[in-house]
Amino acid sequence: MNTINAVYNDETIRVYQAFNASIAEEAVRLNTFGKNFKTDRMTWIKPSFLWIMYRSGWAEKENQEHILAIDITRTGFEEILKKAVMSTYNECMGISREEWKQQIKISEVRCQFDPDRDIYGNPQKDRTIQLGLRGGMVEKYISEYIVEIIDITEKVRYMKTLRDSGKLVMEMLPVEVPYPTENIEIAGGINVKGKN
Repeated sequence: MNTINAVYNDETIRVYQAFNASIAEEAVRLNTFGKNFKTDRMTWIKPSFLWIMYRSGWAEKENQEHILAIDITRTGFEEILKKAVMSTYNECMGISREEWKQQIKISEVRCQFDPDRDIYGNPQKDRTIQLGLRGGMVEKYISEYIVEIIDITEKVRYMKTLRDSGKLVMEMLPVEVPYPTENIEIAGGINVKGKN
């Protein structure tokens, strides 16, 4: 099942990204991304904490040593969803493969669902959303959508130490719940768990 589970409140939703020290430290200082962040390439945001842990090796992979928790406006997040095009073609989209290819060429948002992970990186049955931003959407993301950037690297490293010693409990993880999507057309009508 495709899911959008996240930490959110009435105003913001939390997404995660992993970067090297120069990008991350600058972003925390500016509370947005600065000159070390490349706006001319696609950047991926992910609401799943355990997926970013899997992707970054719990902040141990090269150039992913810093984990940022980024609170963005729900308005911005929903705008991103509305403009998303799936990374791979599926007949459920209701469009032809050629139409999808044209959408992919011009879209500023790429969407894909990948197996969510447990604390050890094992794939789960539910598939969690990732959103790739480029072009004007990257500019909007860094100039309009970001509310707060928090470097959670030290907490991540502590949690990994607990995990490796068998002491990490699920209550220590962020509480991610289904994001309400009943009024949002997501990525060509792909079904998402949590619709009300």
